[in-house]
Amino acid sequence: MEPLDAYSQIVAGVAERLTPKVASLRVPHTRAGGQAEGLGSAVVFTTDGFLLTNAHVVGQADRGTAAFADGTSAPFRVIGADSLSDLAVVRASGDTPPPAELGEADGLVVGQLVVAVGSPLGLSGSVTAGVVSALGRSLPAGRHGLIEDVIQTDAALNPGNSGGALADSRARVVGINTAVAGVGLGLAVPINDTTRRIVSSLMHDGRVRRAYLGVVVAPAPVAAQWRARLGGRSTGLRIASVVPGGPADRAGLRAGDLLLTAGGHQVGSAQDLQRLMFEEAIGRPLPVTVMRNGALVDVIAEPSELVAA
Repeated sequence: MEPLDAYSQIVAGVAERLTPKVASLRVPHTRAGGQAEGLGSAVVFTTDGFLLTNAHVVGQADRGTAAFADGTSAPFRVIGADSLSDLAVVRASGDTPPPAELGEADGLVVGQLVVAVGSPLGLSGSVTAGVVSALGRSLPAGRHGLIEDVIQTDAALNPGNSGGALADSRARVVGINTAVAGVGLGLAVPINDTTRRIVSSLMHDGRVRRAYLGVVVAPAPVAAQWRARLGGRSTGLRIASVVPGGPADRAGLRAGDLLLTAGGHQVGSAQDLQRLMFEEAIGRPLPVTVMRNGALVDVIAEPSELVAA
């Protein structure tokens, strides 16, 4: 047998290390006409039986069964789910494989090799490979907004892959596969500081409390003549729309404003703002600076608690 080429060696190595740590989930659901069973995947990420998956995989269920590549299975209970990030934490009883290593999606680059491990159609231990096709995508998350900074990949994903691992060449999990958007197009929730905070909240509290500002934003350039005055900054967040009656509206923010700072922190990406919108910001004054019609405008907003649908 001829030795594997370098690409195949990497993919095979990731598969060997990660496949035992990705479970196939069977989740009972109640539907019109009786009971049904949903399929998905989950990644072991602690030594004491916690697994990370998608919120849409567990749905409203509180328990299910996790099956591993070595043929063992274990019942699990749902610890917490967060529809706004499409992440959920479940805990299996009994022994589970050693945990996967969680990586850092913020270091990914377009064109980088990634490997998807999951259980498409309930077939555990399935592996596909591809590249990071794009970064910074957004994925609808109910009526309240978007999952930001989603990873786009051309690694083949099929029903049942949701909740599985997207890994880099060193078998570090950099994303949780969450959707099949179309032929040749897969999406994954990134593993980063924000994700880790969400996962920690789910493990300890079973839910995530978020603050709500009531704006839709997108990255936009700072005008060249202002960059020196703003310390060389080149980007801010353009407010595309303001929710009528929401905290931003009450504070006087307007569509077209370029958001520069919030709570004393520079914001140049949706994730920068998202990091500030957690429990401690609810009901507290939030100083905001925007550029409006060539002038800097300071306002004080008071985020309210976001109530998920």
